[in-house]
Amino acid sequence: MQMVSMPPALTLPDGRRLRLDAMPLLMGVVNVTPDSFSDGGQFGNAGEAVAHGDRLVSEGADIIDIGGESTRPGHVVIDVATELARVLPVITGLRERSAIPISIDSWKAEVADAALAAGASIVNDVWGCQRDPAIAGVAARKGAPIIVMHNRDTIDPALDIFDDVLRFLERSIAIATTAGVARDQIVVDPGIGFGKTPRQNLMLIRDLDRLKQLGCPILLGASRKSTIGHITGQTVAAERLAGSISAHLYGVSRGAAIIRAHDVRPHLDALKVWAAIADSAEVSP
Repeated sequence: MQMVSMPPALTLPDGRRLRLDAMPLLMGVVNVTPDSFSDGGQFGNAGEAVAHGDRLVSEGADIIDIGGESTRPGHVVIDVATELARVLPVITGLRERSAIPISIDSWKAEVADAALAAGASIVNDVWGCQRDPAIAGVAARKGAPIIVMHNRDTIDPALDIFDDVLRFLERSIAIATTAGVARDQIVVDPGIGFGKTPRQNLMLIRDLDRLKQLGCPILLGASRKSTIGHITGQTVAAERLAGSISAHLYGVSRGAAIIRAHDVRPHLDALKVWAAIADSAEVSP
């Protein structure tokens, strides 16, 4: 596959540009769900979720990712009306208080359409336009960037995981561009923790730079994932912060342009130190 240069920025529907050629962007997570693996039920009503989003903004998030349906293993798919009832008040509430870019974490075209109309500006599809391909058309019509993530219904330890991820994301990119999304508006995500063994997850982070051949910016989301607990022995997701930062910094060294994290302030501090070390020649004595 021929290497394609990656875009320096994403353009939001309102014309603002998110630079991708400086320090990696931090995407803060707001789950408005009762059953998410890490923080399900903590922000069960709109007021609590908006307040949490405010905290993440104050801590330095560049993007707030709002989701209303859990994607944990064994989750129950909810209907569009229920999902919209969860996310729309949070999007509108946060939009009234901040101009921060908001991404809608959903694979459903109808949810993405309503969320973008309410003030979201990025689509984050955990099924990479392959569960509901109409979502790509929504992003195209709205002029919104779209994040396409690799996903699997089943785990196969014998699978060549990189081949599977690359082929899946190539299909996702083709669906999006055919629908009218500009290629420089597409972000790829290897889907850490989705239909993969711990070993496969670690391999994807280790060799993340192989995804550069797709010519799209890379998002990495290993925050609090079970793979980290598998290594450290921590069974409580919220206690996996140090492991999350370690995984993300390694991913940044391999080309991740966006980091999706539950804990924004510690990640920002870690990224500042990482950037200072990388640019140490520019630091005053």
